[in-house]
Amino acid sequence: MINITLPDGSVREYEKNSTPMDVAMSISHGLARNVISASFNGTTVETKTPLTTDGNLTLYTFEQPEGKKAFWHSSAHVLAQAIQQLYPGVKLTIGPAIENGFYYDIDFGEHKVSETDFPKIEQRFLELARGKHEFTLREVSKADALAKYKEEGNPFKVELIENLNDGEITFCDHDDFTDLCRGGHIPNTGILKAVKVMSAAGAYWRGDEKNPQLTRIYGISFPKAKMLTEYLELLELAKQRDHRKLGKELELFTFSQKVGQGLPLWLPKGAALRSRLEDFLKKAQKKAGYEMVMTPHIGQKELYVTSGHYEKYGEDSFQPIKTPKMDEEFLLKPMNCPHHCEVYNYKPWSYKELPKRYAEFGTVYRYEQSGELHGMTRVRCFTQDDAHIFCTPDQLDQEFKDVIDLVLYVFGSLGFEDFTAQVSLRDPENPSKYIGSDENWNKAENAIINAAKEKGLNYVIETGEAAFYGPKLDFMVKDALGRSWQLGTIQVDYNLPERFDLTYKGSDNAEHRPVMIHRAPFGSMERFIAVLLEHTGGNFPLWLMPEQVIILPISEKYQKYAEKVSGLLENSEIRTLIDDRSEKTGRKIRDAEVSKVPYMIIVGEKEEGEESVSVRKHGEGDLGTFSIQDFIKHVSDEVAKTLVAFNK
Repeated sequence: MINITLPDGSVREYEKNSTPMDVAMSISHGLARNVISASFNGTTVETKTPLTTDGNLTLYTFEQPEGKKAFWHSSAHVLAQAIQQLYPGVKLTIGPAIENGFYYDIDFGEHKVSETDFPKIEQRFLELARGKHEFTLREVSKADALAKYKEEGNPFKVELIENLNDGEITFCDHDDFTDLCRGGHIPNTGILKAVKVMSAAGAYWRGDEKNPQLTRIYGISFPKAKMLTEYLELLELAKQRDHRKLGKELELFTFSQKVGQGLPLWLPKGAALRSRLEDFLKKAQKKAGYEMVMTPHIGQKELYVTSGHYEKYGEDSFQPIKTPKMDEEFLLKPMNCPHHCEVYNYKPWSYKELPKRYAEFGTVYRYEQSGELHGMTRVRCFTQDDAHIFCTPDQLDQEFKDVIDLVLYVFGSLGFEDFTAQVSLRDPENPSKYIGSDENWNKAENAIINAAKEKGLNYVIETGEAAFYGPKLDFMVKDALGRSWQLGTIQVDYNLPERFDLTYKGSDNAEHRPVMIHRAPFGSMERFIAVLLEHTGGNFPLWLMPEQVIILPISEKYQKYAEKVSGLLENSEIRTLIDDRSEKTGRKIRDAEVSKVPYMIIVGEKEEGEESVSVRKHGEGDLGTFSIQDFIKHVSDEVAKTLVAFNK
């Protein structure tokens, strides 16, 4: 007999060689019907893998990320089988699950594939799936694996196998199809009820442009047809909310080929929106004891060599700027932190003067590959709401928790309510990625985990996601469409203070190293505004809207009354615009709806005579007639509701 520990801590006894599916059946038939994958002692296993020792078992359904991964990875096998049948002679390479669905990279040889082929691929996929073929994993010797793919003339699989050792190679069989695979499959193909081939794109083998170009077929599948329909509807909604589309319609930002790829130009409305966000955070930062600093857009190469950024990011930076002086080189600033270290270094400090909190909306530059650029979410020039706190080790815990409070204030005021905190730790298997001692890393990692626990955050731990100089707490925010974005980060750093020889005089009159906290609640202004655009569909919180009210006089006779109302609203800090075009009122209302102005005020003879306004709200319609003062109160109350108070 073996003892199996379940996620709730309960321990059950089973016969040796019982499978995860046997365990699921013993709990409930309903669970067994939905279980599609499992992990045993932290390793992914098949639902029919025999369990031979005591251990911890977790069962996964499609609702969990691990279940989706197995579902979509299995779907990639069926996609490859369908394509192999439809296009004889193709050479298969790899087919992993991704965040939404899966892909398979294929050398189609002489065959050509386009969107018109997608329906027949989907049809063959579903025909194969209906066979309810079981997925079976088996170990294969390196010699036999090489022989199979050499015989098939598949150099891609041969290359993969040559980098593996005996005992590491497994094949997965289903129906008459076999593929090189590490495992993690659903019980059988019959669970795959709906599929959509999403797109086809070029992809170099192993991402290297010197290698052959393959065709990457993207797909997504679901256990119910209804789920696919809902997903496609969500995609259509996402297209309508695409920040590039909305940014153009609302005249917030643009790009110019003459200026350069990935270099955004903020238009007047976008610049005003961005300024309001900056002012909002500056006000909170001032309450929290931050001091604003300003640093140059360039720095000597040696600055970034000292910080380690040149070694880690040199290839992703713009090339050094050479001056007429021999051996003098500058870099466009890839990060603000080295500059802030030198701000701290301008004078000696005592422990009594710490913490020092330096904040800057600092613009940085990274040479992202052109294929990776995407609207405002991936650019080559972006502004971080950066700040660096220099504190004593004793102050670290409270300072870190105070930054968490600031991030939560930002999210609350902007309508981001669904988020997970991710504790990003170093990868112990790859120490060359990081700088600094194990001792400093251990202290920093423990500080973040303890702060997350004490603040009661819903957090997960991700190994290998740390910055090169320290661990971090990243905030993974879900938008209105259920998509996850990384917004806001807090990092603990013991390493840069050493590299820049930062010190303070302690109570013992000796020199000590400060601890450094990096933090950016927005992350970058460009990316944050892009995500906020898609989250709200352009209907920003009222306090943030470029124009909060638009006044529509029904004819030019009421222009002076419109100006009077506008003046009263502006005196109450309500941003107001008058549409004085010689258009019909219906047209003005439609245009205001498209521009997403929250409130429309219509004024004519009746309103002028009563000193009142007729009010419409974007997306809701007519709200009735208000006195001017009542309307001012109505708008002010809504602003107060949406802008969370920051008490410090």
